[in-house]
Amino acid sequence: MAVSTTSFSGVKLEATFLKSSPASSWASPSSQLPILRKLIRGKKPLIQRGVRCEVAASDALVQTDKLSALEQLKTSAADRYTKERSSIVVIGLSVHTTPVEMREKLAIPEAEWPRAIGELCSLNHIEEAAVLSTCNRMEIYLVALSQHRGVKEVTEWMSKTSGIPVSELCQHRFLLYNKDATQHIFEVSAGLDSLVLGEGQILAQVKQVVKVGQGVMGFGRNISGLFKHAITVGKRVRTETNIAAGAVSVSSAAVELALMKLPDSSNATAKMLVVGAGKMGKLVIKHLAAKGCTQMVVVNRTEERVAAIREELKGVEIIYKPLTEMLTCAAEADVVFTSTASETPLFLKEHVKDLPSVGPEVGGLRLFIDISVPRNVGSCITDLENVRVYNVDDLKEVVAANKEDRLRKAMEAQAIIAEESKQFEAWRDSLETVPTIKKLRAYAERIRMAELEKCLSKMGDDIPKKTRKAVEDLSRGIVNKLLHGPMQHLRCDGSDSRTLSETLENMHALNRMFSLDTEISVLEQKLRAKVENQK
Repeated sequence: MAVSTTSFSGVKLEATFLKSSPASSWASPSSQLPILRKLIRGKKPLIQRGVRCEVAASDALVQTDKLSALEQLKTSAADRYTKERSSIVVIGLSVHTTPVEMREKLAIPEAEWPRAIGELCSLNHIEEAAVLSTCNRMEIYLVALSQHRGVKEVTEWMSKTSGIPVSELCQHRFLLYNKDATQHIFEVSAGLDSLVLGEGQILAQVKQVVKVGQGVMGFGRNISGLFKHAITVGKRVRTETNIAAGAVSVSSAAVELALMKLPDSSNATAKMLVVGAGKMGKLVIKHLAAKGCTQMVVVNRTEERVAAIREELKGVEIIYKPLTEMLTCAAEADVVFTSTASETPLFLKEHVKDLPSVGPEVGGLRLFIDISVPRNVGSCITDLENVRVYNVDDLKEVVAANKEDRLRKAMEAQAIIAEESKQFEAWRDSLETVPTIKKLRAYAERIRMAELEKCLSKMGDDIPKKTRKAVEDLSRGIVNKLLHGPMQHLRCDGSDSRTLSETLENMHALNRMFSLDTEISVLEQKLRAKVENQK
């Protein structure tokens, strides 16, 4: 789409280009940079909407060189944004690429997602954002004006918020763009990227991203559409491939791991303690009950959730204890499961070293199964001889056992994902024509209203309401009928054989025919919106 790149304010030019453009964007960095800085920061540098630079008479001799440099700047930097649409980017660190020690520092609690989105969208090259932070992954989804600069800004933001050096983040992160990013979130929602292949909890977490993002500035049309489509994909894959049948969850894998580490003879008699009665803790309790555990202690902040679980599992004795009695309960337990949202460890070496040893009938080792991120059990406890600590990264040996059958189903799921990815890309492509659709409808509405007023004025002041309404409906109906054809040819949603190039040709033709072309550049619109939001 042809756009104008000649109407930037001096402040925007400085903020957008001088601060972020690499040297390679300049024809001659050493010579052009001082000239441009003078142009922007000089005594009387004014860049008006009419694209006239008013300079003092004493600067007239160098005006031509300065303008030439400015035009080079616009061509080399601005056009890179306006010739290509914004990119969807994923910056991620998951259980597949990053140890839990790093993931826990990057984890963002759900309550903080809106704040994180706001901070991300305040960065120069980020338009939209979403955060998906779970025990297995920390992924940031972006719509970026510039891929390179956007990734750089967000990586620096991640470093600042987590305290992890940028160089270390770059060693473990993965970057995906546009179609690859789309395919990734679809695979995540379908459970194909989970440690436990086909597990269903990730779909609920993707839904939560949409729920939390509603009404949040920065959770925009592209990202919202991406996540909503991902939910559709997740549901469809589970329905059509049955990939979740027999699939274990992180919670069930934790229970399986505990039973693998205990002697077989003690599986039914080992004393179980579950710390945390949230979603993950509730699943641990249910899986323990399914494995034949008839008594367990649950430590939680309040008793309400524990009472609700007790009502569900009436055949199991569930004993509630408050957090203040956690260490006392741990002293009596053989296996301790932890699953809370605490951002600091609940168990440290000084808490555990003086706990009484467990009996030889359960192997003589107290097991801590920690499925929280950030971790609830400090790694320092591993130094103790009578204790074994396992975290989410240790569940892989359990998961590997029942993976083969679901891998076959995953191949079926990939075909669905490929089909849905095309549909999403077609929808996103269709967004290119939205401004033209709006302008064409507004243009037609202005004509309709003007002609309607002329007609009604000729009919006099004593027109019955029924007649007035009939005339208005007639005018509206004529406009809608006339616009139907052009509107259909401006839509490219994958439902017919029309290609994106044909749709864009139609858009340009309508822009020319009805003089709908905008005079303001796409980039300046985005920059203005960002400045206004920051104010």
